[in-house]
Amino acid sequence: MKNKKTIRFIAMGAATAALYAGATLLLAPISYGPVQFRLSEVLTTLCVFTPAAIPGLTIGCFLGNLASPFGWMDWVFGSLATLLAAITGRALRNVRPGGIPWLSLLMPVVFNAVIVGAEITLFFEEKGASLRAFLINGAWVGLGELVVCVIGGALLVKAIDKSKSLKKEFK
Repeated sequence: MKNKKTIRFIAMGAATAALYAGATLLLAPISYGPVQFRLSEVLTTLCVFTPAAIPGLTIGCFLGNLASPFGWMDWVFGSLATLLAAITGRALRNVRPGGIPWLSLLMPVVFNAVIVGAEITLFFEEKGASLRAFLINGAWVGLGELVVCVIGGALLVKAIDKSKSLKKEFK
């Protein structure tokens, strides 16, 4: 039985990684840069339903970021933001006012706004790093994350919660 659970965990993580990386690469024109709507980030919602999403999202983000114009900085810092968001999102999964895990859905917004906002400011700001530049970059990254992760994530949570077959897959 334990072997079956391990195989299922690996398969769910691998599927999550493949979906995340594939969607990021397919939608590359809107997936990278200071203003980004990385639609694959809606998958961060899956950490609410399964711990297998944590390594899956992290690996998927790393693979998707291999095509990033920000290079190794995005491989490291983007993947770190996703890992931290997934871990904290998983930890907060049972805080569900109104039936939606709002705090879990906000974690990618917070971590990406801060970490990716800092990455863009420190490594790519043409006029030099400043608090103003960090706040602007963080706000733009956070805005894209807010739309995708909170609005899209809430819709995904509702869809999974309503579907008996999907809920069964995550048990």
